[in-house]
Amino acid sequence: MTNKIDLDFLRVTHLRGPNIWTYRPVIEVVIDLGTLEEAPSDKIPGLYERLVAWLPGLVVHRCGVGEHGGFLERLREGTWAGHILEHVVLELQNLAGMKTGFGKTRGVGQHGIYKMAFRTRDEHVGRAALAAGRELLRAAIADLPFDLATHVEALRELVDEHCLGPSTAHIVEAATERRIPALRLTDGNLVQLGHGAAQRRIWTAETDRTSAIAESIASDKDLTKSMLAACGIPVPEGALVRSADEAWDEAQDIGLPVVLKPYDGNHGRGVSLNLVTEEDVRAAYELASRKGDSSSVIVERFITGDEHRILVVGKHVVAVARGESLWVVGDGVSDIIALVDSQINTDPRRGSGEDAPLNALAPQHGAEIILELQRQGLTAYSVPLAGQKVLIQPNGNVAHDVTDRIHPSVAHAAALAARVVGLDIAGVDLVCEDISRPLDEQRGAVIEVNASPGLLAHLKPAEGPPRPVGKAIIAHLFEDGEHGRIPLVGITGTLGTSLIARLVGCLVSLTGAQVGVASGQGLYLNQRQVAAGDCTGWDAGQRLLINRTLTTAVFESNARRILAEGLAYDKCQVGIVTDVEGAAGLAEFYIHDADGVASVVRTQVDVILPHGTAVLNAEIDAVAEMAALCDGQVIFYAADADHPRLLAQRAAGQRSVFVRDGAIVLGDGAHEQVLLALAALKPTTASWPTSVLAAVAAAWALDVEPTILAAGLRTFDAAATASKRA
Repeated sequence: MTNKIDLDFLRVTHLRGPNIWTYRPVIEVVIDLGTLEEAPSDKIPGLYERLVAWLPGLVVHRCGVGEHGGFLERLREGTWAGHILEHVVLELQNLAGMKTGFGKTRGVGQHGIYKMAFRTRDEHVGRAALAAGRELLRAAIADLPFDLATHVEALRELVDEHCLGPSTAHIVEAATERRIPALRLTDGNLVQLGHGAAQRRIWTAETDRTSAIAESIASDKDLTKSMLAACGIPVPEGALVRSADEAWDEAQDIGLPVVLKPYDGNHGRGVSLNLVTEEDVRAAYELASRKGDSSSVIVERFITGDEHRILVVGKHVVAVARGESLWVVGDGVSDIIALVDSQINTDPRRGSGEDAPLNALAPQHGAEIILELQRQGLTAYSVPLAGQKVLIQPNGNVAHDVTDRIHPSVAHAAALAARVVGLDIAGVDLVCEDISRPLDEQRGAVIEVNASPGLLAHLKPAEGPPRPVGKAIIAHLFEDGEHGRIPLVGITGTLGTSLIARLVGCLVSLTGAQVGVASGQGLYLNQRQVAAGDCTGWDAGQRLLINRTLTTAVFESNARRILAEGLAYDKCQVGIVTDVEGAAGLAEFYIHDADGVASVVRTQVDVILPHGTAVLNAEIDAVAEMAALCDGQVIFYAADADHPRLLAQRAAGQRSVFVRDGAIVLGDGAHEQVLLALAALKPTTASWPTSVLAAVAAAWALDVEPTILAAGLRTFDAAATASKRA
């Protein structure tokens, strides 16, 4: 084999919505294998061994065999480079921390040319994994070295930069389990759950129910304490001070030991515990005043016990984590930095990334740790005596799950604290010796109530089972049975699809619904055109889905859009397919005939919800045969009332729309209802009778009453120019 390894990418496309491969976003690659078409894996000496050595995780890939080790079986028996690349790219994404499993590779009917698609949660990561995967596979084929660790680390950095954080991702996964759609609104963690008027929004542990006033109260620690105390919730005695002198005076009045912390701080920054000397109090004041947004500092009584973080969602406690102090033991040789690295940071649960449940410690940089060491007469560079115990962090490490131990009265106090502040999701910090006993038996107290609490300690606790906090947050946002969906209508084909989209929008709007339409003629909100031109693409579709005023949305698409972008929505209530024409314009996608087009536009039927309806043109065989693919009901439409398919549909007690004696008729089994004579339509509308039938069927599927359908048909003018937004 030559040094040049063929494996060229002819086109790389990110399909952001449902597509010919799957319901989820994928990257599709058109690959030219070149000479590798003549060299399946069993003909390349050592390829199997090198791939397994680099990527041992390939053993769990099931592939078409459908069982553990399936892909390696194919690799050993002989498979082609495009298929191998698919699995290499998936495994690289898994190693980078972005778990994926779907991939497919198919020939396009030309020698050495394949389409390969793989699931990715982020386009940046997927494209980088694709490039790295090709480099790895070429190296494996040519028996050349490959620096896997460097490539995986680069992918991990991309995952950290571009993917949802672990807490937000967990909530989105819980939404997906409830079949609630999710749209990412920014490059950060702002996510929309649901569509249109049924949507909710989250930003990690904040929701669109989280009050800005409540957040402000929570950030003011002194105000929070006074409000909690007024409602009978135990809090430590304390006062607000604005100088080190005041801090020492208050400490003496309260009684030593004391705690100092910023009055507007969060995440434990600038907090010093168990202070007993004037020197410690003054140093702690300086630290707290630097860490807060102002010079105001809270001095309060030190509560004996462990710190606990109680997660409250809505009115319920859903998770509790306990903290513990961190110590190192000297050996007479190593300094504090080395001891922390060898005795604390070696814990595999510690790290600097968002997915690490515990933080790695740097005693030479952490201000709180530096101050704690100073209180013991040490620095990060001190060398403790052999056997000497050194306190590194008091009450840190709040990551040990104790949810099952919390006393009901303590849970009630935490939930009440969240409600008093006004937060729908709160992290209540509480100190006590035993979380299983009432607070009044042990002088326990609530010390803080935090907005936007971290969730990772409950998702990946250092000790104990993970808690389903995402499921609790979704249950808080959506009642049982709610899925965050509004009725969506999708239309795919080439025959009068823009007219169908506008007419469906018109008919549904007469019911009082707020309707958006994205079509080839423009973007419409309640029949008012807000954008002109072709609006069948992804971006226009997203404009409808994020619009909080809409209760129904209509989307026009076609085979080219599905091949180039995917559908703009994940599922729809009504899906219309008019025809399988247009193959002549799809040669670049390796579609050459009506069968190829049918394999694409069937995507419109695949995404119909189980309680939804497919509206299909009964007069085109390839379209009518898609009825077998629909998870919901089917309404056939045809101009010929005696078409065999319509007769069979009615005999089966199903619905159809047709023309009889010059009038549009709704057929529900044997029952017929004459809707309107075609002659009553505006001339420009009447010239598209089959398209009118499709629109009527779709509106009927959305339970629009026949009288409203007739009224809308009489007034709709296909040639009318909708008024544009001023």
